[in-house]
Amino acid sequence: MAGQSLRRFGKLSTFCGLALALSAGATGAEPQHGLAMYGEPELPADFTALPYVRPDAPKGGAIVTGEGGSFDSLNPFIQKGNAPWQLRFLMAESLMAQAFSEPFTLYCLLCETVETDPARSWVEFTLRPEARFSDGSPVTVEDVMWSYEVLGTEGHGRYAALWDQIETMEQTGERSVKFTFNTENRELPLLVALRPILKKAYWDDKDFTQSGVTNVPVSSAPYVVSAVDPGMFLELSRNPDYWGKDLPLMRGQANFDTIRFEYFADASLVIEAFKAGALNAHREFNIQSWEDQYDFPAAARGDVVKSVIPHQRPTGMTGFAMNTRQPQFSDWRVRQAMIEMFNFDYVNEVQTGGQQSRITSYYSNSPLGMRPGPAEGKVADLLAPYRDQLLPDTLEGYEFPTSSGRELDRGAMRRALGLMEEAGWTVENGRMVNASGAPFTFEIVLEVNDDENQSIVDTYVQALRQVGIEPRISVVDAAQYTQRINTFDFGMTPVRYGLSLSPGNEQYAYFGQTAANTPGSRNIAGIDDPVVDALIAKMLDAEDRETATAATRALDRVLTAGRYAIPLYAWNESFDAHVKELHYPEPLPLYGDWILWRETTWYWED
Repeated sequence: MAGQSLRRFGKLSTFCGLALALSAGATGAEPQHGLAMYGEPELPADFTALPYVRPDAPKGGAIVTGEGGSFDSLNPFIQKGNAPWQLRFLMAESLMAQAFSEPFTLYCLLCETVETDPARSWVEFTLRPEARFSDGSPVTVEDVMWSYEVLGTEGHGRYAALWDQIETMEQTGERSVKFTFNTENRELPLLVALRPILKKAYWDDKDFTQSGVTNVPVSSAPYVVSAVDPGMFLELSRNPDYWGKDLPLMRGQANFDTIRFEYFADASLVIEAFKAGALNAHREFNIQSWEDQYDFPAAARGDVVKSVIPHQRPTGMTGFAMNTRQPQFSDWRVRQAMIEMFNFDYVNEVQTGGQQSRITSYYSNSPLGMRPGPAEGKVADLLAPYRDQLLPDTLEGYEFPTSSGRELDRGAMRRALGLMEEAGWTVENGRMVNASGAPFTFEIVLEVNDDENQSIVDTYVQALRQVGIEPRISVVDAAQYTQRINTFDFGMTPVRYGLSLSPGNEQYAYFGQTAANTPGSRNIAGIDDPVVDALIAKMLDAEDRETATAATRALDRVLTAGRYAIPLYAWNESFDAHVKELHYPEPLPLYGDWILWRETTWYWED
């Protein structure tokens, strides 16, 4: 076969040249069983199971959970259509899989070994000879290469950025494929390893970009779609011939015979279905409901169990983002005034009975979070070059204000009025105006049926009126909401950033300058700060966890002191209610109740 390689947007071809295979070995890289973002994998090559599973877990039973909304597609890898989010993780395997007992470590799944150079400028995988799709056909290098090209050029937008950073992709042996990068980024080998691998032949006579529920893509994963009724339910069954069931990595996983997702047009009906016994597991997101709504007969009898699952993931940021692209929010003093006027303690009492803690920074609840007080050590050293560009309290240590807990907090009002005056706004005839007499106002955009945030906003607006500010509240349907957010047509809106224990390139998408004015980006607040970009770069360039942690703590200080969002509740625990026959293994993973943890590691035992 000709010595060719696949380049970006080029034609798919393969390469089996011995010279390239030998040159890869000449770099000093050696085949490994795993790959960690920093340092070495914790588990040895001969590990027998992941530490957070029960290796001898019984097989059988079903887990049935509820989802609000509907779906019209079974292809989660394309932009078109609305596919159940779980299919992205249940329908296809990747070359490697993440161990959630470590911040960011991958172990070989479809691949037998992985190799990379010290600079991580390339990565090479050798496939397991036993790897199979659900139809019994082998997973080949051709399938791997086709998957990367079609995902990068025709798939969901989430795959495009990585594809653009792959300079070449080439077959280096019968079961080996090598990726060489055009960008210096130590995370890229791990990102490549996590892309879903699809069966090329299945799509030969189909349009990959079209959604629908008539075609069920062939999978190499433990489960296959077995029954579907759009708008009603999706059911997956465990494949008894799953190729990887004896792999140490998969031991104690994929224990249920059936995974079923029931759909409800009204999301509030999910808990009612659980109470009625139509579901056997339910994740609760309201602590007041957790305390008040689980006294139904099955729970009283002990047939339903309430489990509180702690984790060490960063809190991320859940709250209300202020759009700094709009002139009224470009001044940090105004943003601080908006934060002062948000009476969290009162809101918390009304919404949760005062039981919920508050987010203190973007990475709080984790080792990556900024430490109280002045910056010290490596964190201080990283911030020192930018001292003149930093907002107040970045180096000293920023804390979100506390309130009296009373509905009207006069201390917060005084602080807010003082900050607004410094920024050029004063109250005249009961209205907050600038020197030209123009009123200070903004639009809060909410999605329809977002009842909790609507209630919180109503309380917040009542407080703002006390200082002469009258925001407009717009409640729009899902399509309009998406369009408004994608075009940054709002003053304030709910935001949620879920951050990991190993933050990577997605930080640019959340907080980077390029994303600030890119329509559709996740940089909702419009953060446009070169210091943020510089610290993300230092975090990504770090070659050890200590340096990466220091860079993330410095970034956390800059983001938090930026006053870009009004933070709400810190979810440092998950609340899972389930029938007593459903059990979870211990010890718990570092990530706690993370993506499909219930579906992949729980088991049924009477």
